[in-house]
Amino acid sequence: MLHTLLQAPAGGGSGLLGMLFPFLIIVVFYFFLIRPQVKRQKEQQKFIEGLKEGQEVVTNSGIIGKVTKIDGPVIRLMVDEKTFIRVVKSSIQGEYKG
Repeated sequence: MLHTLLQAPAGGGSGLLGMLFPFLIIVVFYFFLIRPQVKRQKEQQKFIEGLKEGQEVVTNSGIIGKVTKIDGPVIRLMVDEKTFIRVVKSSIQGEYKG
């Protein structure tokens, strides 16, 4: 009889543990995957909004150039002395530090 009393609460506790495990997985995903990604996106958006003429930038495709004109969502980059290209702001990866 003592043996059956000790086993009864263990069965009820496993249900709580079973519900706790998926919650812990969600918390881990949030802190290690979702939150850092959102932070990087906010930093990227802030950088793009703060672009200025004369800044050297690199695009997602690896093109390095100096911002010569900002016209709404389009940026004109000088990649050589007399070579200019137009790119969309969202294709700018970051500032070139080389």
